[in-house]
Amino acid sequence: MDFHVEEARVLGKGMRLLTGALIVACVVLVGRGAPSGDPSARSLPDKAAVSKDVVPNRVMTWNICNPCEESDVDRAAEIATYAPQVIGLQEACVRDVEKIRDYLESRHGLVYHVEYGTVLRNWGRCGGAPWSPGAYGQAVLSAAPMTDLVNVEYPDGGSEDRGYMAVTTTVGGRSLRVFNTHLAERRQETVRADQTGVLAAEVARHERAIVLGDFNAVPDAPELTGIWALAADADPQCRPPHTGDCKPTTDWQSKFDYVFLRGIVPLGQGVHPTPHSDHDLVHADLDTT
Repeated sequence: MDFHVEEARVLGKGMRLLTGALIVACVVLVGRGAPSGDPSARSLPDKAAVSKDVVPNRVMTWNICNPCEESDVDRAAEIATYAPQVIGLQEACVRDVEKIRDYLESRHGLVYHVEYGTVLRNWGRCGGAPWSPGAYGQAVLSAAPMTDLVNVEYPDGGSEDRGYMAVTTTVGGRSLRVFNTHLAERRQETVRADQTGVLAAEVARHERAIVLGDFNAVPDAPELTGIWALAADADPQCRPPHTGDCKPTTDWQSKFDYVFLRGIVPLGQGVHPTPHSDHDLVHADLDTT
């Protein structure tokens, strides 16, 4: 056999092997970096994937704004920043809460149970099929299991159905009753007064309770009188008469969002502006001993 022919054959075989190895390597590298069909499933910054524990004595309330076309990935990241034991959400579509809960676990290592306080099914707010629109209302997420769910629609919701939900769960190592509500829209004071009457009658049955929610009323509003008679806001500056430095919780600079406490002492409260809703996140750390 001619030497030059044999040399060319050996070199050709070597080049084919090298080319094949390079192709395999490229496929592996591209496969690792390529996004999946779900844009939100792309690789995360290291800090977003770090697991953390909830703060056992921390509760949060947040009207997440619907329909606002906000990212549930971003909503979950906002919640994870403060890692509360219990979260009360208002204007919550079930499918959004499911996604938020999944992202809290998969991206932030925070595992929550969930209960829903659905008051209506609304395609315009929550999507879904026209004959089967998505469920809308309140939701409570808790790191501990929840029992004794109660879901009540107010007799008069005003311009839209409204209600409250209540669960029993653990906060700061103690079993407590937690309420979550969303009252009638602004300029419906009389309706809200009737709603707080219904809510207050139930809260009064418990010596210790937490009442979270969007009350659509400032602290001095007459319709909140029945609630103030039973509980105090976690922020001592927001108690009537309104003379303190009460931080607003909405984009229109009003205090509408409350962590009302009955028989529980607050240790501190925070109001956290967010670009992902027209309401701020409000959290409170509690002394439950």
